[in-house]
Amino acid sequence: MTATPKPKPQVPPKPAAATPEKSPGAIAMGWLHTAKFLTTAPQLHFLPALDVPEIAFVGRSNAGKSTCINTLTQQKQLAFASKRPGRTQHINLFSLGKQGVMDAVLTDLPGYGYAAVPKQDKIRWQQVMANYLVSRENLKAIVLMCDPRHGMTELDEVLLDVIRPRVQEGLKFLVVLTKADKLTRAEATKALSIAKLQAGGGEVRLFSAPKRIGVEDVATLLWDWAHPKGGVIAPMAAPLAASQADVADEPESLDEPDAA
Repeated sequence: MTATPKPKPQVPPKPAAATPEKSPGAIAMGWLHTAKFLTTAPQLHFLPALDVPEIAFVGRSNAGKSTCINTLTQQKQLAFASKRPGRTQHINLFSLGKQGVMDAVLTDLPGYGYAAVPKQDKIRWQQVMANYLVSRENLKAIVLMCDPRHGMTELDEVLLDVIRPRVQEGLKFLVVLTKADKLTRAEATKALSIAKLQAGGGEVRLFSAPKRIGVEDVATLLWDWAHPKGGVIAPMAAPLAASQADVADEPESLDEPDAA
C-alpha cells in the first residue's frame, strides 16, 4: 500500500515591508522641488490675480537671495543673479504644486540697495516693492534675506516698517540669516539674538547653502505657512507673459552673483 503524502504546512506570506514615512523636512523639500517659472512683471499691475498663498523673497543685493531660492527648490538656475547689477527690476513668480495642481507661489523680488543703480530707479523700485508688500491680496508670508556679518541695513528697517501693519494682521514673516557658514558659533548665536529683536515677532533662521544649515528647517516653515487648513488649491497655470528664456536674458535682480 502506498502511503498518502502528508500535506505540506502552509507558510503565511511575509507581511509587506512598511514604507517609511517621510519626515516633514523631506515632504517640504519635495514640494519646493516642483517650483516652475510662472511669469515675470516690471510693475504690480502686470501680475496675475491668484487665489493660492504667495510667499515673497526680499533682500538687499548680495544678501544671498538667489542662492537661497535655488537651494530650497534644488534647482541651480531657477532664480538668476545678474552679472550687471541694476539691469532689471522685475517681479518673478514661480508656481509650486505636485501632479499639475498649483497650491502656492514663490515671488522673487529684485535685490535693493545697490549703489550703482541710479537714484530715480531706486526710488521707482522702492515704490513698486512697497505697493506689492502692502496691497498684494494673496501674500501670506515674507522671507527677508540678511547677511548676518553686516546686519540689517536702513533699507531693511524701512521694509520692516512697511510690512508691520500686515504682520500684526497675521502676515507670516521670516528673517533668513544667509552665509551662516562664515560665522563662528558665538557670532551665530549673537546674530540670532539681534535678529530676533529686530524681527519684532517674526521667525529667524540661520541658513547656509554649502553647509546645508537650516535648509530643511526653512523649507518646513514655508510648507506649513502655505498649507493652512482649508487652503485653496488651483489648477497649475501655463507660463504667463514671458518664457524662462526671457528671464535668463533679463536676470531677476539687482544682485551680483551671490552665495548663501
